[in-house]
Amino acid sequence: MPTRRQFVKRAGNEVVAIQLTLDTDGFTYRKWGDVQRCKPGDWLVQNNGEVYTVDRDTFAHTYREESPGRYRKVSPVWAEQVDKAGSVGTKEGVTHYPAGAYLVSNDAEGTDTYAVQAAAFEAMYEPL
Repeated sequence: MPTRRQFVKRAGNEVVAIQLTLDTDGFTYRKWGDVQRCKPGDWLVQNNGEVYTVDRDTFAHTYREESPGRYRKVSPVWAEQVDKAGSVGTKEGVTHYPAGAYLVSNDAEGTDTYAVQAAAFEAMYEPL
C-alpha cells in the first residue's frame, strides 16, 4: 500500500505565473485527459514548459514571489506514488494519470490533490 510522505520543491524550480484579474468569467481548456476550468482570479502558470492554471487560494498559500512574474512554491506537499492508473478530481477539473504517477496534496488532509508524472515529480521535489 502506498505511503504518503512530505516533500518540498527543489531549489531552482521557480514558475512563471500571472493572475487572471481580467473582467472575465474564466475559461475552459483540455489537459490531463479532461476539461479543466480557470476561474476569475486563478493563476496561469508555466512550469518547465508545462502550462496550466492554479486555483487563486491554493496559489496564495503555496507560492511566494521571487521576482516580478517568477514564483517559488514554498509550502510542503504530501505525496504517494500509485501502482495503478486512475483519475483524481482537482479544483480545476479531473486529472487522469498512469500507473507510477504521484498523487500530490497541498494539504495534510488530502483535500487539494492533483497528479504528477513520476519523472516530473522526482525532478521537482525532494523528501522533507
